[in-house]
Amino acid sequence: MKPRESSILKRRLRSSYITSLISISLVLFMLGLVGILFLNTHKISEIVKENIGFSVIMKEGIKEADILRLQKNLDATRFVKSTEYITKERAAKEFQQELGEDFVSFLGYNPLLSSIEVKLFAKYANTDSVAMVEKELKTLDQVKEIYYQKSLVHLIDQNVQKISFIILLFCALLFVIAISLINNTIRLSVYSRRFLINTMQLVGATSSFIRKPFLYKSILHGIYGTLIAVSLIVLTLYWAENQLEDIVKLTDFTSIFLLCLSLLCMGIVINLISTYFAVNKYLKLKTDDLFY
Repeated sequence: MKPRESSILKRRLRSSYITSLISISLVLFMLGLVGILFLNTHKISEIVKENIGFSVIMKEGIKEADILRLQKNLDATRFVKSTEYITKERAAKEFQQELGEDFVSFLGYNPLLSSIEVKLFAKYANTDSVAMVEKELKTLDQVKEIYYQKSLVHLIDQNVQKISFIILLFCALLFVIAISLINNTIRLSVYSRRFLINTMQLVGATSSFIRKPFLYKSILHGIYGTLIAVSLIVLTLYWAENQLEDIVKLTDFTSIFLLCLSLLCMGIVINLISTYFAVNKYLKLKTDDLFY
């Protein structure tokens, strides 16, 4: 083979190698992200539920000491995660910021009432439990009314299981797509080496001897691709936790480690199987068929 042709072939093989590695990495990266989303579906639903609370509106003229006593009693109950006392003045200030006008000066008095913002634990943040808590609190003399978004609580309670099932189906679909993409990428990579395989056959190399370096490289592809995918996943999680710190925490290191280990096994196994069948295809072809 002439030096020029050898150089062109090396560039093509290097380009094929890089393309294959990038494709495998991106597919595993997407699969890993969806896997993390699925593993954390329950945690995310809990965080969403625990951020939906209700307001206990106090009656006019109730002493602050009585309100604080009620807040302390609520904190001691099994269903309350946290409470926050909102004074009339603070409520007026927050409403004024939202409204953009000083309604207190306009009216001449503050019509808002003191309240306690209550957030429940996730297992109690459903329609039935909230209704039970509401009924119990309404019997208290200090409480005027309970306010919360009933439709939102019902919607979340109703759709959590549906969302989990949809994410599971999406994971399965993406897994099938991942296998197809990796398989096609490897077949194209082996296709670019079909003449090399044929040349080795012509000089008397056995099928196992020809197949061995391809399988070895497929294992390296799987390892390198997984390492790149895991690096991208870690960077994405780091960015997500910095940007969405108050919304969601995905620092379950055990789950992430197991997921990365699964991606590694998946990347190696899919690469091995795809490479094995792709190489076998060209081992069985006649020289004339390589041109088609």
